Amino acid sequence: MKILLTGGTGFIGSRLVKHLQFSHELTILSRNPIRAYQKLGHNLLAIPSLKDLNNLNEYDAVINLAGEPIANKRWTEQQKKRICDSRWALTERLVELFKQSEQAPETFISGSAIGYYGEQGQQALDETSIIEDDSFPHQVCKTWEQIALKAANEHTRVCVLRTGVVIGIEGGALAKMLPAFRLGLGGPVADGQQQMSWIHISDMVDAIIFLLNNQQCHGAYNLTSPNPVTNQQFSQALSKQLKRPCLFRAPAWVLNTAMGEMASLITGGQKVLPKRLSGEGFNFRYKELDHAFKEILLRR
Repeated sequence: MKILLTGGTGFIGSRLVKHLQFSHELTILSRNPIRAYQKLGHNLLAIPSLKDLNNLNEYDAVINLAGEPIANKRWTEQQKKRICDSRWALTERLVELFKQSEQAPETFISGSAIGYYGEQGQQALDETSIIEDDSFPHQVCKTWEQIALKAANEHTRVCVLRTGVVIGIEGGALAKMLPAFRLGLGGPVADGQQQMSWIHISDMVDAIIFLLNNQQCHGAYNLTSPNPVTNQQFSQALSKQLKRPCLFRAPAWVLNTAMGEMASLITGGQKVLPKRLSGEGFNFRYKELDHAFKEILLRR
């Protein structure tokens, strides 16, 4: 296939490129094509913007993973706008290009996150759960999904990826946590009972490829392991794999003071299940957290 990919130099995108670039013809959207080639190799085409595209006639699929990281900076009003614009405006432009195409791509896979579900405590959630929430993560994801789904018609199917906490050594939440845990300074956050819906980076990439290759797939999909855990269980499993103690606890008030509204990403949580992926035949390689940590850290 000829595939247009946004977010190709990110944590998930760069791993996906490694799996696709020798079996498909990839075009990567990157503000810095030179850096993209340095990171991803030259078996692809890197373009700096979508301005030179009038349509998507030459592509079979579009995978849209771009977006300002939601947890990198405190949520000032300016940062919230940057988070929204980086998702919404680019997706709107892609949808415009779909509609301007005489022969539009058959598949549009677009990002979202389990932040869509807001904070629902210990309630088990799947793609059929009805959510009424006014949190910033929910509003970001809800609007992002609504924009992407506008590309759907009788010729184009749209899949949106409600992505959980992706764990891998190259980036994401685990990479930020490892230094403290390696020093024996890691531990649960707040009371540790908030749910963490996680997914191994290999399962994340495999799931995207599964949705790319299965024409019957459309709509929202939870990209999370079938076995979510509490924050305390996550911390204990990581400490056990590293052979370090799990004694320290970060109080919620400290995080709220340091991070403001963004602290809700850590002190809150969701128990999200991949009902549709499992029901449509996707097999997870890493269903249990201990197995996932063992693979990631031993490979490292």
